[in-house]
Amino acid sequence: MSTPHPHTDLADGGALQEPARGRLADGREILYFFDQPGDGDGFVPPADPRPLPVRPPAAELRRDPLTGEWVSFAAHRQARTHLPPADECPLCPSGHDRPTEIPAVGYDVVVFENRFPSFGPDQRDQVLGDRLGVSHPAHGRCEVIAFGSAHDASFGDLGPERARTVVEAWAQRTAELSTLPGVEQVFAFENRGAQIGVTLHHPHGQIYSYPYIPPRTITQLKQAVTHRERTGRNLMQDVLDFECADGSRIVERTAHFTVFVPFAARMPIEVHIVPHRHVADLAGLTADERDDLAAGYLRLIRAVDALYPTPTPYIAAWFQAPVRHPDAGELRLHLQLTSPRRAQDKLKYLAGSEAAMGAFIGDVTPESTAARLRAALATLDGGAA
Repeated sequence: MSTPHPHTDLADGGALQEPARGRLADGREILYFFDQPGDGDGFVPPADPRPLPVRPPAAELRRDPLTGEWVSFAAHRQARTHLPPADECPLCPSGHDRPTEIPAVGYDVVVFENRFPSFGPDQRDQVLGDRLGVSHPAHGRCEVIAFGSAHDASFGDLGPERARTVVEAWAQRTAELSTLPGVEQVFAFENRGAQIGVTLHHPHGQIYSYPYIPPRTITQLKQAVTHRERTGRNLMQDVLDFECADGSRIVERTAHFTVFVPFAARMPIEVHIVPHRHVADLAGLTADERDDLAAGYLRLIRAVDALYPTPTPYIAAWFQAPVRHPDAGELRLHLQLTSPRRAQDKLKYLAGSEAAMGAFIGDVTPESTAARLRAALATLDGGAA
């Protein structure tokens, strides 16, 4: 039986914004968040007039016996929209002659269930087996979060108020999705840029609710538990203390967060944001911490965008503690932003060593990346590098 997320504590943070809730034509949930919460008072989500087909069944989970990892086969995703022109964008507000995924004439931030999900549409408790050839329905939930109605904007173009609304939506969805049956981890992320593989240009991110704990989290759990057994201390706190003591890879420190390039960064651009307080997920942040995070994250995105004359592709991934693993308390919320861009006209490709063996070879030193980001921030602030 599923239980509420054991690590979420809103006692000091106050209530999260409750979105206005509606349904799309095929039954998917859509949620509206507002820059000013009072703007949602009395708001009734518009009806979706589209004749949509029935939602596809859950994808199939298959276990790789050589690694123990799960792979979701979602063949229906082959039919998803791919880089449509602006006048066919499904994330733009609906017009009188063209209904979209968002049946409103305008919006601040909207979250809705993905029409082509990798997991879901059902959430159910299930025990995943480990025998050779085992497979299961890929229960879970996949959501899209649209950062605003402007099609040609990016996260870095958002104002501080809108960035704060996005953080609020991430936190609210983390809190709610963590209580769903069978959900083991909630993962919020943004893919930006065609080089990364985005299928829609409109500024947006996604939120996955996995029915298992993904491999990267399992690795981090093992490392954190081993570190605790060896030292008696929390691994992420020691990492944060190490980076602050060295200082050469620190990009910026705010009241509640430190932004740094990690000592063993795998990608040409790799930046972490770590809270000073041990907190498991976005939902557990206080209101002041959410304010601080929104401002600091927006500055980081703008600094990354300022490194080159053209937009830099990136993946911004929010690592949160799993929902109910017994060692989940060892993991701390943090962001890992990565980009394969190693020069203005060059990308790092994951070739033989990285793709096949997971053994990374760095092209750019972490210290030089941190220095360039500090210089970019100084330029944005109008000061000298």
